[in-house]
Amino acid sequence: MSAPKMFKLDPNKPFFIYDTRGEWHAVKIGQYLFDTRADYIGFVRGENHDVYTAAGEWIGNLWPDGRIIRKRVYERPPLLKDRPPKPPKPEKFPPRAPLPPMSSELGFDKVDVLEWDEDVFKRVSDLVEDMD
Repeated sequence: MSAPKMFKLDPNKPFFIYDTRGEWHAVKIGQYLFDTRADYIGFVRGENHDVYTAAGEWIGNLWPDGRIIRKRVYERPPLLKDRPPKPPKPEKFPPRAPLPPMSSELGFDKVDVLEWDEDVFKRVSDLVEDMD
């Protein structure tokens, strides 16, 4: 699934991630995602801004309004094997987020991932192999 329109993100500026209600969940700094306490939770990759958890599970695409969106019904890809290394905590982490942009309606075929499952970055994916 691709984003509604192509957009560019400045890798040198933080990009804030919200849910449809306007609650702040994360910040994208470079390719990395950090929660509101500056803990590493995932990363973004590709021109469609594919969002992955730290374990490498694809969860959706980043949209220009700061939401993570995916199709309601989709085929789950396998975990990424070539994940980036865990980054250190950012030195200049924003203490709070600006007001969220206005969100448009998604239509029935799409969901706001963080509204649908706000703990998606906190759980261990069921795609992760069991440890012996």
